[in-house]
Amino acid sequence: MAQSGVAMRALQGLPLRTSCLLKSTYARQSLFVPLTRQQWLSPRSFHGYSHQQRVVAKSLAATSQLRTIRSYSSSTMDQHERSVGRIANDVRKYFEKGESFRVQHGSTNSTRPQRNKRLVDISDLNNVLKVDTEKRIALVEPNVPMDRLVEATLEYGFVPPVVMEFPGITAGGGYAGTAGESSSFKHGFFDRTMNSVEMVLGNGEVIRASATENADLFHGTAGAVGSLGIVTLIELQLVPAKKYIKATYHRRENVTDALKCAREETSNPVNDYVDGILFSKEHGVIVTGTMTDEKPADAQVQTFSHAKDPWYYLHVQDRTRKLTAPVVEYIPLAEYLFRYDRGGFWVGTSAFKYMKFPFNKSTRWFLDDFMHTRMLYRALHASSESSQYIVQDLALPYSNAEAFIDYTSEIFGIWPLWLCPLKQSPQPTMHPHHPHLPSSSSSAKSDPPATTVVAAPEDMINVGVWGFGPPDFDTFVSANRDLEHKLRELGGMKWLYAHTYYTPEEFWQQFDKPWYDALREKYHATTLPSVYDKVAIDVEAGRKEIKESWSGKVKSVKPLGGFWGIAKAIRSRDYMIARNSTWKYKKGE
Repeated sequence: MAQSGVAMRALQGLPLRTSCLLKSTYARQSLFVPLTRQQWLSPRSFHGYSHQQRVVAKSLAATSQLRTIRSYSSSTMDQHERSVGRIANDVRKYFEKGESFRVQHGSTNSTRPQRNKRLVDISDLNNVLKVDTEKRIALVEPNVPMDRLVEATLEYGFVPPVVMEFPGITAGGGYAGTAGESSSFKHGFFDRTMNSVEMVLGNGEVIRASATENADLFHGTAGAVGSLGIVTLIELQLVPAKKYIKATYHRRENVTDALKCAREETSNPVNDYVDGILFSKEHGVIVTGTMTDEKPADAQVQTFSHAKDPWYYLHVQDRTRKLTAPVVEYIPLAEYLFRYDRGGFWVGTSAFKYMKFPFNKSTRWFLDDFMHTRMLYRALHASSESSQYIVQDLALPYSNAEAFIDYTSEIFGIWPLWLCPLKQSPQPTMHPHHPHLPSSSSSAKSDPPATTVVAAPEDMINVGVWGFGPPDFDTFVSANRDLEHKLRELGGMKWLYAHTYYTPEEFWQQFDKPWYDALREKYHATTLPSVYDKVAIDVEAGRKEIKESWSGKVKSVKPLGGFWGIAKAIRSRDYMIARNSTWKYKKGE
């Protein structure tokens, strides 16, 4: 009570609007931090207040609207500005020296090895700074992971239109990379749901980019893996959330019908989400999801986040194994969004095979802490098994998807496969697209206008291929090279988060290099690693590491590499994130 008295007295000297706002907040009303659209780039939200008033005002804001900030750090917009200033200063120093560098985010979902030691650390940019329910936007720093973002927005009854299925993928990663999810048939890639970004350019300059301001940079940065600058803040669109997803499982008995069903369901206006799982050539399931607040009284709520819950893909397989009629169930929204977290789709199954450990309901329960995607990625990186594991997302025209699936079945024998319908982005773009279609900017000059962006062509479907490849390094590289050639032959393109073995010439045949180079020149990004530099695998370095590095030799011996990866994952304590997540559904909600 004494503290509350001090707090209310401290509010008395504040301006009327702010005082009322904070008093309402103090009374636990549903308000958000009073930052206008014009303030977000360089605000001084509490300028002119006394020290005591600033402390109380920020504390009260943090205890209600900025719960996300309170949970992860004490960051405010002032602290955001200080962090951006430090980052800009570090970048400027590298620019003046003419040296390239990589960005340290603090986490990654890429499977590419990291070797550059010159780093710019942006790991403290990990806060949701604002949720504005009237404008339906959120101000998000780039290292905010999907689970924290969803927790922050669901508190106000909203959710991002596109949410990456893995909770540890960050907002900045979704923009810099290619993030196509089960709602991307409707909204496009993750970046298509963004209004604007704040960026530090390669010379240290801080600017804003949107569809109307530096529009060429805003569009070009999407999918360019950070090679045009460092994103430090994102204004993200939100849509109203509902309590459940009404999920319908459409069983199909061959690949042709499964692909046809997926395409047809993307035209159904009631669907908010569409994806699919091919368990084999004879067992495919297209999953459609519709947001709803209504659930039949006799319908049970199905969850997937708890240790005793089934893994999602196994659940769908069991529910459709002996049925051909559609199966309907009701899943809480966040449980649906992150339904593939446990087991990492089905990659977690490979861990059991690698360690020769029994795979059943009891062992999955016992090892649940290790089976969430954050832990799986930690172990995959540390064990070096990513150099022998096929992790590829590959987008193709619908007309050629079945031929590609036949190819992967014959060459790799990897099942299940993931299907995800995609709405293409306007070209030119660094996202997967039909590479044979002409780009209007093929003769782009050094100052590419926003009008070089043309209408998006026919939609595509993504095929996720994740499983063990050949154990021998050179054979593994050769198999990946063959996959790239086959994909190109069928008019498809791969996502750049994974292993990329293209030569520079092969790589740039798929993208508009004059357009990209012009952007790098215009926005002072020529000292940054190019997109090709960042995504291409250095085969010789990988071969040398295996042959000459003592750690590489040890980790190449099964299961020693696996134990090393597990140890590293445990040390990260990432398992605590899944344990403490508040988005998990609790009985009685």
